[in-house]
Amino acid sequence: MQPGYREDLAHIHDCAFGGLAEAGAGELLERLRRAGIDRGTIAELGCGGGHSSRRLADAGFDIVGVDLSAALVERARLRVPTGDFRLGSIAAASLPPCVAVTAFGEVMNYRFDPADDREAGRRLFERVHQALVPNGLFLFDLATHDRAPAGGSPRTFFEGDDWAVLVDTSVDRAAGVMTRRITTFRRLGEGFRRDHEEHRLDLVDPAGVIDALRRTGFAVQPLRAYGARKLPPGLVAFAAIR
Repeated sequence: MQPGYREDLAHIHDCAFGGLAEAGAGELLERLRRAGIDRGTIAELGCGGGHSSRRLADAGFDIVGVDLSAALVERARLRVPTGDFRLGSIAAASLPPCVAVTAFGEVMNYRFDPADDREAGRRLFERVHQALVPNGLFLFDLATHDRAPAGGSPRTFFEGDDWAVLVDTSVDRAAGVMTRRITTFRRLGEGFRRDHEEHRLDLVDPAGVIDALRRTGFAVQPLRAYGARKLPPGLVAFAAIR
């Protein structure tokens, strides 16, 4: 069984939560344009259903994507038939020479894969740096300690035409861990199917991320928005140039 974003949550995420990745793709394209880069390979870590991949492919770039969710990889393949989408962990993914690498939507905070721990995250910076061409761009976002709501365990609820999702968030501030307990309801025929997932995220210190990127050899700019789209509280993006 895949560790997260099984069929029903993948469907919900694909229907309603692709906007952040699409905005990230727009930010990336603008930065690549300013750098004079209009062709080449872009590697998408945690590619999801391919929302950002579609926009990048439409702009003329070759796409390689990796994700742990088989259901999301299947959607990415349908959305971008020309892309090379692979099922696997970002901790072990092979990165081709590329002009950009992305990781949109807290991808590197998730701890679905036991091998993808904080040390693996630091090694990932080195692997990305090695894969990028000179002036290549690593654009990604991470959930910081401010991402977790203060006080209590708030619940949020969203619904669409054939689905609903309830998210209960709790925080272990001493450990720097946020846990989302997600219950989904998806219409199938005359009834609804219920499923439950638990997502654990390690929260980060932005200053530590910037320091690690600089020590790897990147020039770094923290971002609070992708283009005109402001990032939600506690989510910080990083534009790292090789």
